[in-house]
Amino acid sequence: MAHRKVSPQEAHDLMRSESYIYVDVRTEAEFAADRPEGAVNIPVAVQQPGMGMAANEDFLDVVIGNFELDSRIIVGCKAGGRSDRAAQILDSAGFANVVDQQAGFEGSRDANGAIAEPGWKPTGLPTENGEPDSTGYKTLATNAGK
Repeated sequence: MAHRKVSPQEAHDLMRSESYIYVDVRTEAEFAADRPEGAVNIPVAVQQPGMGMAANEDFLDVVIGNFELDSRIIVGCKAGGRSDRAAQILDSAGFANVVDQQAGFEGSRDANGAIAEPGWKPTGLPTENGEPDSTGYKTLATNAGK
């Protein structure tokens, strides 16, 4: 099943009216710095010292360890690339209600680096920051036995 893409405002509305869970697939550092209010963090990619970004091999296991296949999930990242990949992974694993919040947290950019489509934060939707508690990756990974 292919996932659908929604605007930041539509994602916010789904969280409020249909109990969707926002899974922020950015890194732990990005998540701690600023995130959509009420989001949880499961990075689809992790920083490898001296090597740059690499796929988080535990991503799917941590999602499965915390959510049922029929859970209503919105995935979001910084600009839309990582969340699209995360949505594809979840679709392939049998998650039935996956939505990709296009434009990410900061917004998608055009070829010149200008914001092409505003993301969650520039749209003015509620955010929070600081070290996460039960919504952080370490807690969710532990819950999943990782």
